[in-house]
Amino acid sequence: MTNIYDFNAVKSNGEEVSLSSYKGKSIIIVNTASKCGFTSQFKELQELYEEYKDQGLEILGFPCGQFSNQEFDDLSETMEFCQLNYGVSFPMFQKIDVKGDNAHPLFQFLVSEKKGLLTEGIKWNFTKFLVDPDGHVVKRYAPKSSPKKIEDDLLHYI
Repeated sequence: MTNIYDFNAVKSNGEEVSLSSYKGKSIIIVNTASKCGFTSQFKELQELYEEYKDQGLEILGFPCGQFSNQEFDDLSETMEFCQLNYGVSFPMFQKIDVKGDNAHPLFQFLVSEKKGLLTEGIKWNFTKFLVDPDGHVVKRYAPKSSPKKIEDDLLHYI
């Protein structure tokens, strides 16, 4: 059975990493945007990360500009924005597509594993996926769902 450990992604610093490097950890994967009405969710994501990173939580942020072009074109602007405004210290990756013909294979996999309420694909920025320590997608959260709502589910996998 395929899981997220079968995929690679490129971090914001240009380093390609295998997601297998996160084996044994609970993971929240989220497509982000710096100029979105949900951007303030970075605050709660960072709070979750700080609270649970020592217990094995990783949060992987994937900037995306596919929804009303709400992400900076320059990745360095995205990183500076996230760090200065929200203190983001969890891993951020290079800007990707999360839907359509050019969707990153990881997001193709995520949506095939957990369909959305109204759509199979990613509907908007800040769609969140909870992945268990074995690399299986266990839950999907809508863009407007507060990251704090993930906490109860997360505690089952830490």
